[in-house]
Amino acid sequence: MKKYFSLVLFAHSIFALPFAMIGFFLGVTTTANPFNWMLLVAVLLCMVFARNAAMAFNRYLDRNIDAKNPRTQMRDIPAGKVSANEALIFVIINCILFIATTAFINKLCFYLSPVALFVVLFYSYTKRFTALCHLVLGLGLSLAPIGAYIAVTGAFSVVPVLYSFAVLFWVSGFDIIYALQDEDFDREEKLHSIPAALGIKNALRLSVVLHIFSALCVILPIFFTPHNFSWFYYVGVAFFCFMLIYQHLLVKPNDISKVNKAFATTNGFASVVFAVCFLADALFRTILH
Repeated sequence: MKKYFSLVLFAHSIFALPFAMIGFFLGVTTTANPFNWMLLVAVLLCMVFARNAAMAFNRYLDRNIDAKNPRTQMRDIPAGKVSANEALIFVIINCILFIATTAFINKLCFYLSPVALFVVLFYSYTKRFTALCHLVLGLGLSLAPIGAYIAVTGAFSVVPVLYSFAVLFWVSGFDIIYALQDEDFDREEKLHSIPAALGIKNALRLSVVLHIFSALCVILPIFFTPHNFSWFYYVGVAFFCFMLIYQHLLVKPNDISKVNKAFATTNGFASVVFAVCFLADALFRTILH
């Protein structure tokens, strides 16, 4: 199990999982649907299975590319810790478990499960033909809040879609920052990325624009919910926006040495603290009423 956790970088679930919890509890607190522990467990399992499948498939598909890149040569498959066949079997098992779990949630989740899997797996191909691969990654992770909301309600709604767009723009923006490390390698190998297509300076500018859109998408729910948010939510929004700004202060066109800190630490804190503030707001309003 340890080697498979290394393969899929389980810690990276910290990006989308908090937003899945936002979508879940949004469905519970703003509709007539009651809280259900078994449903919560099913949603968490879906997140784990989808994340495992997507990450392992990416490692499987990119194994030859990773072997050439000095930054990624020590990843599990090139380093021989996990074989390519083991990784592929792991992907297939997690895909089956994901679809099977959605069948226990509701029909809409079950019917949409192949679409969700297609999006999260398709990302791994995109760097071979389009620089918009970062947006496809963002799209995959953006399914977390709307998917969790549908699990509770069996329907779509505006506010969880706004949170999905927030994730899409947020993830796309910080993935561009992460890809700065491979700008030269991507050009040499004819791989597509925003940094390789636009250069570091313009890539960072585009990342800023995407993060501005992300900030707007966590602010807009204030105007689309039937209730008034408490100060907890406003603190969460302020912290999330601050973290967006902070990571751009860490990474500059002439100095990308702090990319990993901007990518993992900053964004991990951003999602967790924002979700905690959202849940604290929901609890606070529940107690008041």
